[in-house]
Amino acid sequence: MFDTLLEPHKLIYDWNLVSPRPAPTHPIMVTDESLRDGLQSPSIRHPDIEDKVYLLYLMRDLGIDAADLGLCGAGERFKYHVTVLAREIANQNMPIQPQSAARSMISDIAPIVDASEDAGIPIEAAIFLGTSPIRQYAEGWDVDFLLRQTEESVRFAIDHDLPVMFVTEDTTRADPKTLKAVYTAAIHAGAQRICAADTVGHATPYGVYALITYLRQMVDEINPDVGIDWHGHRDRGLSVANTLTAIEAGADRVHACGLGIGERSGNTPLELLLVNLNLLGWANRDLTRLPEYCQIISEKCGAPIPFNYPVVGADSFRTSTGVHAAAIVKALAKGDDWLTDCVYCGVPARMIGRSQKIEVGPMSGEHNVRYYLREHDIQEHPVFVENILKAAKRSNRLLAEEDILRMVKVMRKRMIANQEIQDEDLL
Repeated sequence: MFDTLLEPHKLIYDWNLVSPRPAPTHPIMVTDESLRDGLQSPSIRHPDIEDKVYLLYLMRDLGIDAADLGLCGAGERFKYHVTVLAREIANQNMPIQPQSAARSMISDIAPIVDASEDAGIPIEAAIFLGTSPIRQYAEGWDVDFLLRQTEESVRFAIDHDLPVMFVTEDTTRADPKTLKAVYTAAIHAGAQRICAADTVGHATPYGVYALITYLRQMVDEINPDVGIDWHGHRDRGLSVANTLTAIEAGADRVHACGLGIGERSGNTPLELLLVNLNLLGWANRDLTRLPEYCQIISEKCGAPIPFNYPVVGADSFRTSTGVHAAAIVKALAKGDDWLTDCVYCGVPARMIGRSQKIEVGPMSGEHNVRYYLREHDIQEHPVFVENILKAAKRSNRLLAEEDILRMVKVMRKRMIANQEIQDEDLL
């Protein structure tokens, strides 16, 4: 019915493109926060420095633009790790901007100055300060205090040759007047970037669009060269949608963590963000090492990957359902890799170096069994197909490889013993 040489979009009516907002006209940069904000999760382990270095190389291969390497002000171990990682970036000429977070305090920023000098590369100081009314009330702060902290901390960093991104914590619950005053003070003091943070995961896409649109207009009036970052959390499960909306509204760099690790429910998941940027045509990164990156995060941070986790979960590209398997097998028969990847999946497995998998279980059909036998270089004998399918229908789970191979072995012996078939015909 269809010519396999047709362009993919001719086989899919894409409602995502019916009334889209304009695509970004500038490259979208991505910051990996796994080694700083991600490690604030109470349930994870802190990786050894060797593992962090390995993750740094994976970030490079994934096209990550910046990485927060840690909070230097948290202690000597953190400062040492930031220095080692920044030095690795410098020595290997990695196209990654090293960062280190800091409270708006000289005592937090001074260790970044030391680490930057020791590593021989400018480390961007991500200076943060709470600005929402609820935070001001809890802390006993007023706007004058916020302005003094902002100006003093940014100027100290700039005077010591550190690039600065100024972050307002809890931006999504802060009022416009306070945000404008604080960001204006930061920019006038020398901050090259500002960051809006959904610190407690409060925002919806509507709120994000309103906020970033407001900040984009404000920055354009003060200094259009200043960049805008977005930092999201997923307390309401909206982090990826919010991040994509922030980009549409004018953010040019967005933050995420591997597997979404981070405090409480975590941060925007990096792997889901990268895949969606590619699928939207907003980026074209090579993501074939993404499963390895996520596996390292999982193993070294003690963050298990659920079997049904999108993109990198065990079941992401795996089916045992007869109808689904039949469609995939028929696509395979056409010799069309794109069709095989997309006929029953919204994310092409090949994008991340994986492939479609077909298993045999209670909801399987004949296509499942025949495919499984072919994949294991076993003849698709009708007796094998019939009996394996019957066993699958009686089971309450998938048939494991050892189950199927054992059944084939038993059936082969019986058929040869009964002289129903010659041994060589089953090889």
